[in-house]
Amino acid sequence: MFKFLKEKITNWAKKISSSKKEEKKDKIEKEEIKEKKESKEIKKDFWKKVKEKISQKKIKISEKEFEEYGEELKMILLENNVAYDVAEKIISELKEEIKDKEFLEKEFEFTVKDLLKETISKVLADPPNLIEEIKSKEKPYIILFLGINGSGKTTTIAKIANFLKNNGFSCVIAAADTFRAASIEQIKEHGQKLGIKVISSNYGADPASVGYDSINYAKKNNINVVLIDSAGRMHTNKNLMKEMEKIVRVCKPNLKIFVGESISGNDVIEQVKSFDWHVGIDGIILTKSDVDEKGGTALSVSYITKKPILFLGTGQNYDDLEIFNKSKFFKSIGLDNEN
Repeated sequence: MFKFLKEKITNWAKKISSSKKEEKKDKIEKEEIKEKKESKEIKKDFWKKVKEKISQKKIKISEKEFEEYGEELKMILLENNVAYDVAEKIISELKEEIKDKEFLEKEFEFTVKDLLKETISKVLADPPNLIEEIKSKEKPYIILFLGINGSGKTTTIAKIANFLKNNGFSCVIAAADTFRAASIEQIKEHGQKLGIKVISSNYGADPASVGYDSINYAKKNNINVVLIDSAGRMHTNKNLMKEMEKIVRVCKPNLKIFVGESISGNDVIEQVKSFDWHVGIDGIILTKSDVDEKGGTALSVSYITKKPILFLGTGQNYDDLEIFNKSKFFKSIGLDNEN
């Protein structure tokens, strides 16, 4: 992810430092000539002082210097699937933090990285602790999963079911995708492998009724969490979006999660905006993050919706699910100063 970002900041720091040093080159040369006439002991003390002085030297970034390098940083963000508005915001805020301010030369590179990390951190909404959320609410806790066809939604539900089971919660899955061929069989197969009950009906049945029956089953059997699958639908299909609104009205989910592909780039932004407008999503899961070499999708969807990234799908196995972590994200894009 952002393979050139760290390199660009490093080169920027070196170039600015070099230009500032050039301005004082003549002065330093004169000092060197003068000191050659002094004794070795005096010379040794002098260079010790010079080294200390240089290490404490301050540099100031002009608006012109920032415009040149800021534009390059913005292009790197855009090339890595960061939406234009998001890239503009990040660079604009970074400019306000850097322009015409003094920084210690030896710390400039790390300072820019820290400021950029702080700016991006503001863009990324903080994810809630799902385990604590479930514990704090009355049973059953209801989660509805939404998304377009082919986003990996059904597999993601199975991963979440496995995650919750491993954390001591009982679950039931509602096979409310009564539209797509073989969808019920697919979710039932996952349920069988995980040892989790799946409530289903016939194809063509009302999805809201399947969700409602699953909630009643959970109440009668003292089950902690209901996971409701739903038919994948294009965000432009008005009838299917209205059907989704009905599921929300009938089932009253505690959490509405949009599932989208990390590698779909800016396409997922329009999808998530539409789903959020229709039902008000609460969080996002990005699948196929393990094959996403860019990483900007997480920034874009979180900024556009002001909703948190909850999990990242990192493979096809049930354990291939990661809680979204800002620190790990910064490390992956080269903004960890330990690297």
